[in-house]
Amino acid sequence: MDLATLTYAAVHALGDRTAALLSNDHDLQEAIVHAAAETGEAVWPMPLPAYLEDQLRSAVADYSNFPGSSKARTLTAGTFLKAFVPEGIPWAHLDIAGPAWASAGYGVTPAGATGFGVRLLGALLIGLDSQR
Repeated sequence: MDLATLTYAAVHALGDRTAALLSNDHDLQEAIVHAAAETGEAVWPMPLPAYLEDQLRSAVADYSNFPGSSKARTLTAGTFLKAFVPEGIPWAHLDIAGPAWASAGYGVTPAGATGFGVRLLGALLIGLDSQR
C-alpha cells in the first residue's frame, strides 16, 4: 500500500477531506474502506479501467507517466502505479492530495499537515492481523 499526493486531480473530484482509493484487490479495498470508516479518515474507491493502460504506452520508455490528456488523471496515475505491482500482489494507493493539508482544523484533524492515513494504516494492520 502506498500513500502519496500523487495528483491534485483527486481534489477536484473529492475535495479536501477525502482521499481517492485505487486498488487491484477487492478484499484489500474493502479492508481499507472499513479502516477509514473506523478512524474517520474518509476514502472513496475509484475504478482502474483497463482501457487507460493504452494511454501509458510509450515509444521510448516502458510507460509514460503523462498521457498528454488531462482527462481521468487520478485514474490514469493509479493505473501507472499499478503497472509496477507484480501480478498476484494485492496493492492499494491512497491519493491524499486533498486531506494531507488542512487550511483549518476540523474534528481531530489539526490545521496544517494532517498526518492523514496514519490512523487508517494502524487500524488496517490491526484488522488484517485479527483476520489471521
